[in-house]
Amino acid sequence: MAPHLLTPRAVGRGGLAAGLAALLAAGVGTAVAPATAAAEPGGPGSALAPVDPADWVNQDDMTWDDYTAVPGAPAGWADGTATGSVREFRAAVVLLDFTDQPLLVTQPPGSHPFGSPAEDFEPVAPEDAPQWWEDYLNTPTEANHGHTITEYWMENSNGRYSVDVDAFGTYTLPGKLHEYGLAGHAPVTGPDSVCPAGDDCTKDIRTDGFAAWYADQGDDVHEDYDVLFWVTAGHDESGTWQEFGDMQFAAPEDVPAELGPPGATEGPVYNDAGNEIPSWAPTRYVPWTSWRSAATHWPNATSRGVIPNSTQAESSGQAVFQHEMSHLLGIGDNYNNPFGDPPVRSYTGPWDMLSRGSFNGPGGTHLRWQVPNAGGASMGSHFTLRNKQRLELVSPEQVLGLSRAGLAADGVARATVQARSVNREGDLAGLTVALDDDGLGAGDRSSCQAEGYVGTEAWRCDRGGYEGYSVEVVDRMGTDSFTPSSGVHVAKTKPVDRAPFVWTVDANPQDIGLTDFVRPDGTPVPVTVGDQRQLNDAMFRAGTRSGSQDEHVDEANGLHVYVLDRQRDADGVLSYDVAVRSLEGSGDQARGAALDLAGATAVPVDGGAAAELRVPMTNTGEAGEGASDGDVYRLSSAVAGGWEAVQPYDLLGATAGETVEVPLQLVREPGGLGTATVTVTSESDPGATATAEVAVHPLLAAYAQELVADLGGEGALGGGVEARLASALATAARSTERGLAAQAERSLDRAEALASRVTDETARADLLAAVEVLRVG
Repeated sequence: MAPHLLTPRAVGRGGLAAGLAALLAAGVGTAVAPATAAAEPGGPGSALAPVDPADWVNQDDMTWDDYTAVPGAPAGWADGTATGSVREFRAAVVLLDFTDQPLLVTQPPGSHPFGSPAEDFEPVAPEDAPQWWEDYLNTPTEANHGHTITEYWMENSNGRYSVDVDAFGTYTLPGKLHEYGLAGHAPVTGPDSVCPAGDDCTKDIRTDGFAAWYADQGDDVHEDYDVLFWVTAGHDESGTWQEFGDMQFAAPEDVPAELGPPGATEGPVYNDAGNEIPSWAPTRYVPWTSWRSAATHWPNATSRGVIPNSTQAESSGQAVFQHEMSHLLGIGDNYNNPFGDPPVRSYTGPWDMLSRGSFNGPGGTHLRWQVPNAGGASMGSHFTLRNKQRLELVSPEQVLGLSRAGLAADGVARATVQARSVNREGDLAGLTVALDDDGLGAGDRSSCQAEGYVGTEAWRCDRGGYEGYSVEVVDRMGTDSFTPSSGVHVAKTKPVDRAPFVWTVDANPQDIGLTDFVRPDGTPVPVTVGDQRQLNDAMFRAGTRSGSQDEHVDEANGLHVYVLDRQRDADGVLSYDVAVRSLEGSGDQARGAALDLAGATAVPVDGGAAAELRVPMTNTGEAGEGASDGDVYRLSSAVAGGWEAVQPYDLLGATAGETVEVPLQLVREPGGLGTATVTVTSESDPGATATAEVAVHPLLAAYAQELVADLGGEGALGGGVEARLASALATAARSTERGLAAQAERSLDRAEALASRVTDETARADLLAAVEVLRVG
C-alpha cells in the first residue's frame, strides 16, 4: 500500500509549474483548510498538484457526457438478455390516465401547461403507449439513453438481481387528475378545500387502478408478479412543486390562473363550501405551490395488500422506480425535510438511492419534471454499503467486518476497497466497524451537545443512536456517474430502518454556499442547510491539499479512520487504501519504523523547478493477524537551505517488514542546496518514530550523472555529447560543493547548451530538467 510515486523519467518532463507562487502562498508542506471546491496547485499535470483533488461537480452542470461505463460490465445487464444469478424480479407496469388528462407521451409537444412533452418528442399512438413504457424502462433506447432499470439492479448486485417488465393499460380512471392527487398534502374538504365544487378529491389511485387492471386481466393477475408500478398520466408533485411554485413566483398570490384550478382563466372557481379556490395550494415541504402542481400525486410505495406496489407518474425518472422498488423489497426511506424548521442536514444526500441519490441525473434536482424524463432522477446512485448489505446486494465476503473492541485488541486494520459501482467478486466493497463495548461502553457515545452542534449549528447534529461505521469507495462510474465526485464515503449506521439509519460523515461540514436558483427578479436563493447538495463535497480524499480531508477522528466513539492512497488500474477502476484504528488500544504487537538514508533518491520534476525526494521506510514492527498485519504512519517534514517543502501525503501505510517510499516534493529556490528532514511516526505507538536528514543537491547531481549514462547507453546522445555532459555536470557538482557558485553556473550553462543539442525530445527535456534543478545561483 505504498503511496503513488512518480518514476524518474516520467517526472522529468514538463515545464515550470503554473501557479507555483500561489501554491507557496497557500502554505506548502501542510494540509490547508477545507475548501468548497479545490483548485489544483501547480496546474494540470504538475508533480506539485494534489494527488487526489476534490473536484466535485454540481448536478446542475452535468450532462449525459458525464456517464462512464463500468469496465467489463456485460451488455446483457442493460438489454435484459442476462438474468440475475439469484433472482429475476417480475414487475408489472400499469398505465393509468384520467378523464381530463391522457398520457402525455401520446400528446403533442408542449401541450401541457408545464410545457410537456419536450419539444423534440414525437408522440406515440395511444395503443402503443404500453410498449413505449415497457421499452423506456427496460430496453435500451434513445429515450432512456441506453439505460434500464434491470441494468441498475444488475450493476448494484453484481449480476445477482434482474428485473423483467410487462406493461398493461392504458386504463382511464373514473375521475380527474386532481381528484386523485390533491388530497396528498392539501385540504380537500371543509371551508378551506382546494377541491372544485362537485368533485370528489378523495379518490384513490390504487383502489381504482386495481379495479381497472383486474377487469381487464382477471383478479389473480397480480400473482404473476413480484412488484407493481402504477404510472399515472402527467407529472408527479415531487418534481414540480418547486419548479412551478416559488422558483417562479415570489408569493402564492403571484401564481397565475393558468396554473390554478380548471376554469380559473374564465373566472373564480369555488369549492363545495362556496369559497373561492386560489391558484395555489399547500404542498409537502413548504406552505404553498401552484394549484396545478399540488393536483398531482407524490410517488409512494406500500408493501401492504396483495402485491408490493408504488405510484409514479410520467415525469418520474427511472431512479424513482428504483427508489420505490427498494421499499417494495422491505427497506425504508432515509431522507430529511430539506426545508424543515428547525433544519437538519441531509442524511446521505446524493450518495444513496434511499436518500437524494434518487434525484441524480443530468441537470439534477430541478430537471425532474420533464416528460419523458432524461434529466434529474433518470439515473440514481448506488445504495450505500449498509443498504446493500440489508438488500443482500453484496456477498458477505466482500465486506471486511471489524469491531471497536477487536480493533483495540488487534490493532489498526488496513484494506484496499474498490469502487462500489464495479462491485467485483473477490474485491472488497467496503469495511464496517461495529460499535461494541471496548471497555468504555457499547453503542454510539457521541453527543451533539459535546460536539457543539447546538443553537445555530444544531442542523449538523446526527441525532445519535448509531451502532456502526461503514467505509466504502464511490466513483463517478456506472449508475454512480451522476454523483458529485469520487472519493471515500464514511458513514455512521444503524441496523434498523429508523431514519437516519445511515449518516454520511461530511469531510467539509461547513455550509457549501451554493445557489439553488435565481428568481425571475434576479434574486439568488441559496440551498438550505438541509439540502442534499450540502453533501456534494462530503467525500474524503487521499493526500494533502485536496480541498477535503484524509482522516476522520471520532473521539467519543474511540475511532480513527484514515484514507491513505488511491489507485486507478489499467481498466480505469478506482480503489482506495483505507485504515481504521481504535483510540483505546493498539494491540500487543511491537511497533517500529526505520528510514534508509543510503537509499534516498531525488529526481527533478516540473522541468527542474522542483524535485521529488524519496526515502525508503521499513515497518520494523511486528505483524498482527489478518487486516491488522501492518501500521499507519504520520509523516512530517522540513527543509532548510533555500527550498520549500510540498508534502503530498501526511499518512502512509505499510505491512510489517514491508519497505515503502516516503515522498517529499521540494520547490527549488535560488541560492540554496537544500537539506530535508523527514520524520515518520507510528499512529499506533507515538514512541515508534524515525527521522532522516537528507542533503538534496548531491542526490540530484547523482541523478543527473546516471541520466547521462543511461541515455548514452540507449544511443540518445551522440558526437561526444555524453562525455562532455558528464564532465560539465561533474565540474558543476565539485564547484557547488566548494561554494564556487559562479563557476558551477558556468559549468551548468555548458551542460545546458549540450543538452539543447540532443535531438530526442524526451531525452532533451529530461536533461534540461536535470541541469535546471542543480542551479543554485
